[in-house]
Amino acid sequence: MSRITRSFTRLTAGAAAGLIGLAVAALPAQAQQSPDNPQYAPTMLILDASGSMQRPDPAGTMMDAAKTAVRNFVGSAPAESKVGLTVYGTSTGNTEAEKASGCRDVRVLHKPETLDRTALTSAVDGIKASGWTPMGTALRQAAETLPKSGPRSIVLVSDGDDTCSPPDPCEVARELKKQGLDLIVHTIGFAVDAKARAQLTCMAQATGGTYSDAADGPALERTLPRISSAALRNYKAVGIPITGAPTYAAAPVAAPGQYLDTIGQQEKRYWAVDVPAGATTYFSGTLSFPRLRDISPTDDLNVLQMRVYGADGEDCNVFEFESSTKSSDGVALTVAKAFDGATKERKGNSGSDKCKGGGRYYFQLTWEKVSAGVPERLPIELIVGIEPAVTDAGPVAVAPPTTFVEASGAGTPVSGGSSFTVAGTLPGSGRYTDALQPGEFVFYRVRLDWGQGLAYRVRFGANGVRGLDNLSNIRTTLYSPIREEIDSDFSSYTGTEGVLPTNKAIATVPIRYNNRKADQLESRREAVAGWYYIAVKLGSTFEQGENRPVSVQLDLTDTDTKENGPQYASTIGEGVFGENSTGVKTPTSRTPGAAPAVAESRASESDSPTGWIMTGVICVVIIGVAGVLIGLLVTRRRRG
Repeated sequence: MSRITRSFTRLTAGAAAGLIGLAVAALPAQAQQSPDNPQYAPTMLILDASGSMQRPDPAGTMMDAAKTAVRNFVGSAPAESKVGLTVYGTSTGNTEAEKASGCRDVRVLHKPETLDRTALTSAVDGIKASGWTPMGTALRQAAETLPKSGPRSIVLVSDGDDTCSPPDPCEVARELKKQGLDLIVHTIGFAVDAKARAQLTCMAQATGGTYSDAADGPALERTLPRISSAALRNYKAVGIPITGAPTYAAAPVAAPGQYLDTIGQQEKRYWAVDVPAGATTYFSGTLSFPRLRDISPTDDLNVLQMRVYGADGEDCNVFEFESSTKSSDGVALTVAKAFDGATKERKGNSGSDKCKGGGRYYFQLTWEKVSAGVPERLPIELIVGIEPAVTDAGPVAVAPPTTFVEASGAGTPVSGGSSFTVAGTLPGSGRYTDALQPGEFVFYRVRLDWGQGLAYRVRFGANGVRGLDNLSNIRTTLYSPIREEIDSDFSSYTGTEGVLPTNKAIATVPIRYNNRKADQLESRREAVAGWYYIAVKLGSTFEQGENRPVSVQLDLTDTDTKENGPQYASTIGEGVFGENSTGVKTPTSRTPGAAPAVAESRASESDSPTGWIMTGVICVVIIGVAGVLIGLLVTRRRRG
C-alpha cells in the first residue's frame, strides 16, 4: 500500500471512530522559551512542615524523608523547568495558643522560576517542622504565585488533613477550577489516615489531578519525583534556528540535526540537504497546534504536505502528506520521508537522473489545509539525517515478531514524557506503571540494538466513573527511531478496565538493516537500531466531568538476542542525525552556482541520543451522539 493510500486510510478510519480525537501532546522544550508559551508547566511544590512531620520514619523523621524526596526531584528535574517551593508550619508551634498565627504560617521559599537547584536544595535544608496544617491557605497562596495563564501544576505532600479550615482545601481547589484556571493539583498522602486520604483525594479530583499514597519515607522518595515529573509534562517545539526559503534556489543547507523554523498558512517552504552518493536521507517536519476552545470539528482539520526535488529543482515525484483532525486539542502533526534517491546510480542528466546519485536535494513542506482559529504562523520542527551506504548489510530480514510474555508483580513506577526527547526510559522486560490525565499522550522509550526486538501490551485501569463525562478514546502507538509509526491500536474508554491491543501484543521483528526491504510493510520501519518509542494516550472526555486520572500498566518483553549490525562504507562518528557532534551547528545559505558539498554535522551534544519530536495523526467526525458511541467502540489494528 502506498504512503498516500495509508494516510487516506488513517483519515477515513479515524473519522469513523467518532467525536473524540486522539490528541497528541505538545512538543519537547529545550530552547527559545516564551513567557506566553512555557516549555514546561510551572510547578509549585507544597511541603507539609507541621509538627506531626517529626514522627519517626526509616529515614529518621518523616520530615527527613520528605526533604530527601524533594532533593531527589530537584536533582532530576529538567534544567529548563520552572519549579517553586512553598511550606507551611515552620514558624510556630502547634499548641492551641499558637493556632491563629500557625494557620497563617505559609511561606513561599522559592518562586516557580527557571530551575535553581542550589537555591531549592538550600531552602529544603533549612525547613524545620513544628506548626499547624493550613492546606487551604497554602493552596490558594501557591496558585497566586504561579503565572496567571497557561498550564500550571501544584504538587502537595501532607501527612494529615487540614487543621485550620476554613478555608477548606477541597473547596479552594474547586474555586480555582471554577475560575477557569488551567491548573492541576496532585496530592501525596504521606502515611495518612482515611480522613486525610479523602480530603487529599478530593483536592486532586477537583482539578483533574492525581492522589498517591506513600506509606513511608522510601515510598515517598519513589513517588514524589514521579508525580512531580508528570506535573511538568508541557512542552514546545525546539531546535537550531533555521529560515526556510520560498524557492528551492534560496533554500538554506541543513546538516544532520534538529531545526526550528516557522511556517505560514498554505505557505510553501524549502530546505536543502547535501547527500553523499549511496546514502539514505531522512527528513521530517512537525507542526504543533495550540489548544483552542469551541472549534467546530468540521473546521478542525490540518494537512501537512512534503515534496522532494533534485538537481536544478527537478521534481522527484515524491509526495507525502499527513492529516490531523481535532487539532484544537493541541496535537502535533508530522510528515516524514526516508529518501533513497542518492542510493541509485545516476547515468545521465535527464530529468529522472537529476533525482539519483549524490548531490543537493530539496525538501519542501506546505501547510496545505488550515483549521479555524489557529495563528497565521506556527513553529515547525525539522529533522535531518544522513545514513551512509553499507558494504555489508548483515543478516537477512526475518518475519516472525517477538513473542510477548506477560509480566507479573505490582510493577515499577515510571513517568512518561510528553515528547520523544523526554520519553520515560524502560530499561528492559518487566511491568511498569504510570497515571494519565484525560487528554494526555505520553511517551516511553526502549533501546533496541541490532537483533533485538520488543513486544508490549497496555492495561488501562478502572477509575470509578461512568457516563459521557468519562467517555474517551485510548490509544497506543509504537514508533521507530526515525519517528515512523510501526503499529497502533485504539479503542474506547468508559471508566472500566481496558487493554490494548485487545487480542495480541504490538511487537517488532528482530531489528536488522535488511528489514527495510522486507515483504511485510511494517517490518521495513524496524531497520534501525536505537530508541524505539511507545506512546500511550488517554483522550479528552466527551463531556466535561470529573476528569479523573487513569492508572496505566505497561507489560514489556525486550529480547536479548544481539547481532552484528551493518558495516557502513564511511564513518558516522557524529551520528546519522548529528547526535554525537560536539561542535556548533549552523545552517548555511545556498550560494547560486556553487557546487553542492557533503554537509558536515556539527550538532551540539545532547543527553538524548536523538533529540527528536513526537508524531501523530488524529481523525474525528461528528455523526450525532449515537454515531459517537458506535465509533468509540470500534477497534482497529494496522498489523494482523
